[in-house]
Amino acid sequence: MSFILIVVCFWLVAVGVWMVVTKAFKNADVDKMKSRVLNTEEVKKKTKRTKDQNSPVQLIQSEDKTTGKVVLHLMRRFDLTNRLNNLLEQAGLKWRPARLVHSCLGLFLCAFLVTRYVIPVPYVSVQLLAGLFAGIIPVMYVLRVRNKRIHRFEEQFPESLEFVARSMRAGHAFSVSLEMLHREFQEPLSGEFRRTFDEHNLGLPLDHALLKLSKRVPILDVHFFVSAVLLQKRTGGNLAEILDKLAFVIRERFKLRGKIRAISAHGRLTGLALTLIPVGVAVLMFYANPEYVSFFIEDEIGNYMMGGAVFLQLVGYAIIRKIVSIEV
Repeated sequence: MSFILIVVCFWLVAVGVWMVVTKAFKNADVDKMKSRVLNTEEVKKKTKRTKDQNSPVQLIQSEDKTTGKVVLHLMRRFDLTNRLNNLLEQAGLKWRPARLVHSCLGLFLCAFLVTRYVIPVPYVSVQLLAGLFAGIIPVMYVLRVRNKRIHRFEEQFPESLEFVARSMRAGHAFSVSLEMLHREFQEPLSGEFRRTFDEHNLGLPLDHALLKLSKRVPILDVHFFVSAVLLQKRTGGNLAEILDKLAFVIRERFKLRGKIRAISAHGRLTGLALTLIPVGVAVLMFYANPEYVSFFIEDEIGNYMMGGAVFLQLVGYAIIRKIVSIEV
């Protein structure tokens, strides 16, 4: 009973801290936006101080080089900044890469301390493993948001191509058709094409704006769209007809992909079951006969055997996923 009370108290404290911190960050962002829009005295003082130092006013927010200097140094050393920036941009999250890394480290430390002191686990390897699983939660969340966002974009994309083709037949320019997508469609497609239009409207060549769109939305259909537009721009042709045919091809690919997923569903479930069965057996043995399982944790040879078993399980699951994953 005391264990349950400790867990409930810890959860309530964590939720309370999270709500307070989230509200503080939200209020700070709202105040910052108000000060920028209303041009308050604080903004004027900052602008005046910047001019006095003979440095230009930055219109684009630069990278934060003061928060978490050690983390930023490690990210630059292992070339993670650009990768995490691209990942967060594809997910549509307004996070900084340092915030993601700090979240991973914080969850790792919390899980390690909980398993070491609150729920005393006698094995250091289990404590580190629990911290590792907790540490990858932010990355898994970002990947999940990214995949959901790309999937929603992919569902809206064929209809948007037909909309651009119809608007071009009505006499609108291609860039104006991209701007009209912002008013006619929902996120994430509207925001991405609005950003592409704004970049082109502010002076960026259309080629570069479309290439940046293909990097933010890394799916094959967008690459087809960008290639078709750039090729039509260089060689000429009826772009509206090209976009109509491209939308038809994308819809046919959706149908074929659905059929393949229905056929390969049994293989995916088989791979998941074969991967989870050993994990379930290990958990049951840990509670039923801990002396038998302690060999894999306390003994050095047991550690190697457990590591090899986990590695082979992951390799087997990856092979099954590769077999049932058919690209269309």
